[in-house]
Amino acid sequence: MLKLYNTLTRKKELFKPIRKNFVGMYGCGPTVYWYQHIGNIRRYVFEDILKRILLFNNYNVKHIINVTDVGHLTSDADEGEDKIEKAAKKERKTAKEISRHYFDAFKNDLTKLNFTMPDKWTWATEYIGEQIELVKKLEEKGYTYKTSDGIYFDTSKLKDYGKLARLNIKGLKKAKRIKFGGKKNKTDFALWKFSEKPGVRQQEWNSPWGVGFPGWHIECSAMSIKELGEQFDIHTGGIDHIPVHHTNEIAQSESATGKKPWVNYWLHSNHLILEKGKMSKSSGDILTLSELERKRFKPLEFKYLCLLTHYKKKLIFSEKKLSSAKNAYQRLKNIILELKEDKKHHRRTPKNFRKKFLQGANKEYLKEFETAINDDLNTPRALQVLWKLVRDEKAVGKIQTIKKMDEVFGLDLLKKEKIKIPDDVKKLVKEREDARKKRDFKKADELRNKIKKLGFSVEDVGGGSKIKKL
Repeated sequence: MLKLYNTLTRKKELFKPIRKNFVGMYGCGPTVYWYQHIGNIRRYVFEDILKRILLFNNYNVKHIINVTDVGHLTSDADEGEDKIEKAAKKERKTAKEISRHYFDAFKNDLTKLNFTMPDKWTWATEYIGEQIELVKKLEEKGYTYKTSDGIYFDTSKLKDYGKLARLNIKGLKKAKRIKFGGKKNKTDFALWKFSEKPGVRQQEWNSPWGVGFPGWHIECSAMSIKELGEQFDIHTGGIDHIPVHHTNEIAQSESATGKKPWVNYWLHSNHLILEKGKMSKSSGDILTLSELERKRFKPLEFKYLCLLTHYKKKLIFSEKKLSSAKNAYQRLKNIILELKEDKKHHRRTPKNFRKKFLQGANKEYLKEFETAINDDLNTPRALQVLWKLVRDEKAVGKIQTIKKMDEVFGLDLLKKEKIKIPDDVKKLVKEREDARKKRDFKKADELRNKIKKLGFSVEDVGGGSKIKKL
């Protein structure tokens, strides 16, 4: 019985898809003008866990993620430069080169995190026709008006505008020192923007209203409707999408299609923030997954850290917390990799039951795990169940149970890593073995500590040594 917290209703609800055993899911993807920082990446860890849980519950999932390669301006108020165009000028590249380069880097990060890729990445520039058609529908229904810089959606036409964010529209109207420009209302937003000087932008298209490019919000409506239909089950994003982007998606989509609700379940992940505040490119305080790797942290260690905090809560990040998560993750993997196929617990089991029982998972622990993950993706509780299982000396079916749990976690819990041992570590290990043979245990201990500082542990096995990565 999967329950999800629906931002639209502010309630945890029993999940019921529109079509039996089928889930249509759309996630707001990256604007590919720069590398995605770990705050952005946390959102995709959440989306991946959601999809994995749906699959765990035997749903067929059609998963779409968009790629914003045009239309996202430097201000959410439909002002400023197009982020892709700005990056292209700065790096002296084409807009396409910029978007492909940063998308490839983003996808590479997701691969390192065992992200289950969507059925389709939808690029905004490949759906220009669908976006123009959607704006035309809104125009025909009387929801649009023209200004000097574009075609805008008139939010005053909707009584329930802002319902997702529960915006105080009257309060916004009364706010002082608001510059509307050519807009009728502060909350109105661009559907189509005119090029200031046609021919200057790298990415612009002809339309019934003039040469220009689509607004940021219209792309997600057009692409999701095209790929998932006029109504679908789940839409995801970060909480920063709620007041503007997702609010405007709902307004234009429901107005164009007449379908209410357009999406049944809205799920949003909270921020990852540094101890000193929010992470953002504009502030310069950003960390990428590659930077964490240079600091000798593995992507799955970062993923483990993310799973320790519920997706709806803020994750306050520090290297100290990541180090703690790294140690816990490695300890967990080491315990799991030492497990046998539970044979010692079945010596007294009748032979005709033994084989069947060894092949099965532990139903009691699996049920507890399922209860946790189906309670609005409670990964912290699910990890507690996993730890409880591995520490339970009497539990049977551990390996198969862990295998099933890792279908949700995606942490490679049963995967043996090929450890590349540096030459300097090998040399120290050899020196230590020689010291032990000479019964110089003081020197052997000193060498063990040196090996530990290099990120490895050494155990004495018979006449040799066993090396492990810390």
